Amino acid sequence: MKQKVTAIFDIGKTNKKFFLFDKKFKEVYREYASFDEIKDEDGYPTENLAALQTWLKEIFNRILKSEQYAIKAINFSTYGASFVHLDENGDVLTPLYNYTKEIDEDLVADFYEKYGPELEFTRSTGSPKSGLLNSGMQLYWIKKTKPEIFSKIRYSLHLPQYLSFIFTGIPFSEYTSIGCHTSLWNYETKDYHNWVYKEGIHKILPPIVSTETSVNMNYNGNRIKIGVGIHDSSSALLPYVRSVKKPFVLVSTGTWSIALNPFSDSALTKEETTLGCINYMRINGKPVKSSRLFLGNEYKIQAKIMSERFNVDKDYHKTVQFDYTVYSEIIKDFTYAFKWESFTDKNMPTKTTYSYATFEHAYHHLMIELVKLQVQGIKRIANTQDIDRLYVDGGFSDNDLYIKLLSHYLRGMKLRTTKASLGSALGAAISISDTKLNSKFLKKNYSLKKHVPFIIK
Repeated sequence: MKQKVTAIFDIGKTNKKFFLFDKKFKEVYREYASFDEIKDEDGYPTENLAALQTWLKEIFNRILKSEQYAIKAINFSTYGASFVHLDENGDVLTPLYNYTKEIDEDLVADFYEKYGPELEFTRSTGSPKSGLLNSGMQLYWIKKTKPEIFSKIRYSLHLPQYLSFIFTGIPFSEYTSIGCHTSLWNYETKDYHNWVYKEGIHKILPPIVSTETSVNMNYNGNRIKIGVGIHDSSSALLPYVRSVKKPFVLVSTGTWSIALNPFSDSALTKEETTLGCINYMRINGKPVKSSRLFLGNEYKIQAKIMSERFNVDKDYHKTVQFDYTVYSEIIKDFTYAFKWESFTDKNMPTKTTYSYATFEHAYHHLMIELVKLQVQGIKRIANTQDIDRLYVDGGFSDNDLYIKLLSHYLRGMKLRTTKASLGSALGAAISISDTKLNSKFLKKNYSLKKHVPFIIK
C-alpha cells in the first residue's frame, strides 16, 4: 500500500527544495535543485521562472507515478517581495523582478510626497522604504514606468500564490504575502491602504483568502488538496504558534536576525517605526510585531577582520566557548569597541578599537556588543515582563556565546533553542492540515533544548 503524504515545495532564492511529509509531519523524502539566474530587460539577474515551473511539474508528476507514495495534499512556501504578473490568458508578462534591483529614487520620492508623510505611512503599513523589497512599490513602479505592461496585467500574484496557480489555474491573494513589508496593507483599518485604491492597484489583486484555504482538485486522475501558498517567514513561525499555548518571542537568526512577537495587539508606534520595527502577518491576518538586525552579516564581517588580525584560521571563531573569567574581565570596565559595517548604533565609536592579546577576548567583546543589540530588538517588540518564553532558531542557536549571553541578559525569560531546518516547509504542511499540534511537537520535531542563565560569581 502506498504511503499517504503531503508534498511541499519550499522555494528559496538559491535552493529549491521538495519534501514529502507523513501524517505526523516526519520527512520521508527530499529533493533539492538550483538554477542559474537569467537577466531581465535591464540586464539585472533574476529568477529563471520558466525553469522553476518546469522543475515543479516534472518532480510532482514523477512522484505522482511513484509506487511508494500517494500525494494527498500539496502546498508552497517561498521567499516574499516578489510578484508574478499575468495577462488575461494567464501568461507571464514580465520577469520575476529581483527584490535587490534598484529603482529610480525620484519615483520613490514622488510616491511618499503623494501618500506620506513617510513616517506615518511606514507606521500604518508596517513597511519601511526599501526599494523593490517592498513589493507594493514594484506595482507603482510598473504603473509609472511601464504603463503598456501595466495595462495588460489581469492579476499580480505573489510568488507563493503563483506556484499554487500553476497547479490550480485559480488566482488568490493571501494574508502572509500581503503582510510581508509590501506597503499594501493598512494594519489599523485591516484593509488595503488607500493608495492601493487610488492607483487602481486593487483591480489586479485577486480575492483574499485565508492561508489555510485549499482547493480540492482532480489532478491527472488523483484527488489532491492544493494549498494557496504561504510566505516563508510566516510559515516558519506557524509550528510555534500552533504548539505553544503561552505567549512567546521567536528570534529567527541568520544573515538577518528577526525577532517576532505574534501576540502583540497594539499598532506600531512612531517611536517603534523610527527604531526599525515592522510588521509581518499571521495566517489569520493578525499582525506580528517584528524587529530586524543585520546580525549574521555583521558577525561574518567582524569575525573575518579579527581572524586576520590575530592570525587564526577563518573558522576558528566557531570553536570558541563561553569563558566566565574572560567575560568578567571585559564587563568590569566595559566600553563600546566596535564600529559596525552593516548598520549604525548610537553607542558605536568612530572606529573599532580594542586592546586584547587574544582572539578569545576580542571575540567575547564582539558577542557582548551584538547580544546587547539583540536584547534591545527583543525588548522593542515585547514586554519581557509579560512574555517569559523565548525561542531561538537558525544559525546562532549553535553559538555558545550568543546563547549564554542572551540567557544572561534576559534572565526573566525561559530560553529554548530549536533546530528548524525544515521550519518553513513544515509550516506550509501544517497550514493546510486539520491536525492539532500538542506541546510535545517542538520537542519531537525540532530538537528543543532548554537553557539556563550562567551563575554570577
